[in-house]
Order: sequence, then C-alpha cells, then structure tokens
Amino acid sequence: MTNATLIGAGFLALGLIVGYFARFLFASKRGQSLENKLKAELEKARNEAKELVLEAKNKAVALLEEVKQEEKERKSSLERLEERLFKREEELGEKESRLNTEKEGLGTERAKLETSLEELAKSKEEVKNKLSEVAALTPAEAKERLMNEIKESYQEELAKALGGLVRERSAEVEKKTLEIITTAIQRYARSHVSELTTTAFSLPSEDLKGKIIGREGRNIRTIERLTGVELVIDETPETIVISSFDPMRREIAKLALQKLIKDGRIQPAKIEEKVEEAKSEIETRIYELGEEAAYEVGIYDLPKEIIQLLGRLSFRTSFGQSVLTHSVEMAHIASMIAAELGADIEVAKRGALLHDIGKAIDHEVPGTHVELGRKILKKYGIDEAVIRAMESHHEEYPFSTSESYIVAAADALSAARPGARRGTLESYVKRLEDLEKIASGFPGVKQAYAVSAGRELRVFVVPEQIDDFRALQLAKDIASRIESELKFPGEIKVNVIREMRAVEYAR
Repeated sequence: MTNATLIGAGFLALGLIVGYFARFLFASKRGQSLENKLKAELEKARNEAKELVLEAKNKAVALLEEVKQEEKERKSSLERLEERLFKREEELGEKESRLNTEKEGLGTERAKLETSLEELAKSKEEVKNKLSEVAALTPAEAKERLMNEIKESYQEELAKALGGLVRERSAEVEKKTLEIITTAIQRYARSHVSELTTTAFSLPSEDLKGKIIGREGRNIRTIERLTGVELVIDETPETIVISSFDPMRREIAKLALQKLIKDGRIQPAKIEEKVEEAKSEIETRIYELGEEAAYEVGIYDLPKEIIQLLGRLSFRTSFGQSVLTHSVEMAHIASMIAAELGADIEVAKRGALLHDIGKAIDHEVPGTHVELGRKILKKYGIDEAVIRAMESHHEEYPFSTSESYIVAAADALSAARPGARRGTLESYVKRLEDLEKIASGFPGVKQAYAVSAGRELRVFVVPEQIDDFRALQLAKDIASRIESELKFPGEIKVNVIREMRAVEYAR
C-alpha cells in the first residue's frame, strides 16, 4: 500500500510537472504570438508614418516649387513693367526735347515777326506823314479824295465792261445749253408710237366670231366681265376689236383669246381658266419688260420688286406716251446731260428711270405718284441721292441737287418733243379712270369697268354683301356721285351686276 501510494504520489508529481511544463509552453507560445502581432502592428504603424512623412515632404516640395514659380512670374512681370516704364520715360524725354526745340524755334519766329511788324508800322507811318505833307490833308481826307477820283474816272468804263461781260456770258451759257440739249436729243433719237385705246385681234376664220359670242352672248359677256374690256365684233372680216383705255386689260384679253382659239373649247369655265393663265403670263412678261428697260440704260442692281413695278409702267400711258418708254428715254437724255455738265451720271440716270415709279400703283393707292414713288424707293433701300433727284420733277419738292435739275429737264425734253404725246387721249383716259375710281369707292364693289368709250360703267358686286334691293340703290348712288363730281358729254349708263354662284363637289 505504501508502494502504491508512493507510486500514485510520483504520478501526481509527474502530472503536475508535465502540466506545469505544458502550461509554460502554452503561455510561452501565446506570448510569442502576441509579441509577433505587436511587432506587425508596430511595423505597419512605422510604414504608415513613413508614407505620411513622404507625402508631406512631396507636398512641401510641390508648394515650394509653386511658390518659386509664382515668385519667378512676379519677378518677370515686374521686369517687363520696369522696362515699359523705362521706355515711356525715354519717349517722354524725347518728346520734351522736341517740344523745347519747337518752342525755341517759335520764339525765334515770333521775334522775327514782331520785328517785321515794327518795321511795317514805321513804314506806314512814314507814308502817312509824306502824304499829309504833300496833300496838306489828313489820312482820312486823302483816302476819300483818292477813291472819289478813281470812281469818277473809271465808273463809265466799269459799267460798260460789266454789261458786256454779262451779255457775253449769257449768250455763251444759252449757246452751250442749247448745244447740250440738242446733242442729247440727237444722240438718243428714238422713234415712238403713241398708245391707242383699241387693239385689233385677227381670227383664223370668220366662224370663230360665233363661238366667241356664244349662245345668247354668254361667252363674250364672260370675257368682258373677267377682263374689263369691250369686244367689238363688226363687219370687218376675221377681226375683233378689243377696246379699253387700260393697255394691260387689252393685253390680257388678247392673250386669253389666243389661248382659247388654240384650245378650241370656248365656254365660260374655259374662259375663266385661260384668263387666269393670261394674267399669270402677263406678270412674268412685266418683270421681263422691267429687266430689259434696266439693262438698256445700264442699271443692273435694282431690287426685283422695283423691276416688277418698272415693267408695269409699260402698261401705263401719259398723254398717249408709254410711261416706261418715256422713263427709258429720260434716263438716256439725263445721263448725257450729266456727262456734259460734270454731274453724277449714275444718280441722274437712276433718278430719271425711276421718276414715275409711283404711277405703277397710283390706281390702287391714294396719293400723288411722286409721293408714292418716294415711299417705294425708300422702302426698297434706293440711295437717298437718287430719291432727291427724282422727287422734284413736278416741283412738289424743292430742287436740292444738280441731278434733280437734270431729271426735270430730261422730263420736259422727253415729254415736249413733237409727236411724243397727245392731250386728247390723256383727258379721255383720265375720265375713264375717274369713273372706275368713283364706283370702286363704294363698299361691296368687287370690280368696276368703264366700257363703250365711257358711255357705260359696269359694276360687279359681292353677292354676300349686296342684295338685289341694295344693288338698285347702289346704281343710283354711283350715278349721283358721277353727276356731282365729273363733267361729261351725253349720258353714262351705270350697270350694277350681281352674280350668285352655288358650288358643291360630289366625291
């Protein structure tokens, strides 16, 4: 038992010893692990510290470089400023030196001038004294006597010389003026045929007269209503006379008849179609006429709107003379006169060509053609010098330039030469225009045409605005207005026409 106890005690002691050593080893390993961990953390902290220090050093270096660069730029700027100031100082020094030199020169000149003035005053005083001694007169008395003697001695001779100069100069001016005018007219020398109020239209065959008249005259009435002309179908074989005071209406009617004959179908619907086509073609032709007129006188930069209005003047007449032909003739004459007198040729030529541009719309807008022309030219940016040249040709505005006198002279020359105009035709056309203008002034009137040489006024009204009863009253009102405002021979028939159409389409 004692042995067993000893053995047990020995094993216990052995276990304690083994446990101690095991615990010691475990504690040693754990301590070593913690130590390693601490060392790693410490190393990491050291690395981070090194990185922070390195980053701080880099930032410090960058800031230092930036400060050095700014200092360098500031130093360079100061150097440039100092250089400019130095140059400015040198320039001011040079200017001051020049001013001093000029001042010295002016001082010298002033001294010379003062010396000359003193000498002149002395000479003048000596002359006065000598005159006083010789004439025994004061300077004022001597001067007055000398002037009187000169005036008495040479008064008659001076008067004769001045009179001769005036007569000689007047004759020379008149001779030169006559030479310029006759040269300009002779150089242009354009033939002109006065406009008439009728146009003869030739037919391919006599049978077409019946087709143009139509059943119960409906075709001829449609043509007259749409174009505003009067068709005279008389005994003249294969000829129809188109009568109207407006050349444009006659041209539209003539072109529409040509189209109808070529088509072969003459009926109201086809007539309306061909009349519209004719109006469209006339507009194109008007532009071409305006362009040709501008090119003929050598003007190539007019706006399209001005060229269109210029072409319309081909269908306007003044005392039987085509306004476009008159304007082209004026442009040639004005340019030649301007060349002879040394004025602005281009301004005179343009002013003459455009002087009657207001007549292209004076039937449609109230106002004189001169005032309308000025507004049109200003609207489309025509040079103010050209407007001043054209605005005085009827003396509504004062003559402001030499070119305005030239344009007025060219207007008188073109209009006054023999055979250019006919007064009776102009008065007749004016009466027809006044008739149409009176009728068009009433509300509800769509179109008004004076036909039969002014003996009939056809008035087409808007059916939605004028009923049958109002049409009767309108005819009376128009007749009363004509009686009160116009003077005319015989009587005028006022024919108010109201046409109602109902149109619908089947689809």
